[in-house]
Amino acid sequence: MKLHFNLTAKLKGFCFILVFLVVVILQSDIPNLKALQMDNYQTETVIEELRLRVPADAKVEWLNAEKQIWEPWLSSQAGFLGRQLFWNKEKEEALILVNWKNKKLWKSIPISEVNKVQQKFEDSVKIALNVSENPFVLIYEGELDKQK
Repeated sequence: MKLHFNLTAKLKGFCFILVFLVVVILQSDIPNLKALQMDNYQTETVIEELRLRVPADAKVEWLNAEKQIWEPWLSSQAGFLGRQLFWNKEKEEALILVNWKNKKLWKSIPISEVNKVQQKFEDSVKIALNVSENPFVLIYEGELDKQK
């Protein structure tokens, strides 16, 4: 009888611990425990990613405006490391990858300054194409972190 009581008490204790562990595990955010630490995200190299709708008949004007307006301005910005321009013929879509020394320098550029350059870009394109609206619609903007 004593052996049976002792076994029952141990079984109840084991079940209690098992239930407790299951609840703790389910309540914790396991994916975040396994995530990489991002302490240096402000100081690591980052790539700005932009996707634009660029119709085939306006590709040359897009490239000219990029080189005449955005390129000189970007080159004058602290932290700017370079950029790459791509164009997808089937989708009539452009991909612009801008390399920045770090996110802190990139994000320290006032949005009002970026908007002025964007307006200059749009005005140039509208004149070149003789249209009233910017034909290069922004589809996506984001950022990519360089992996080591």
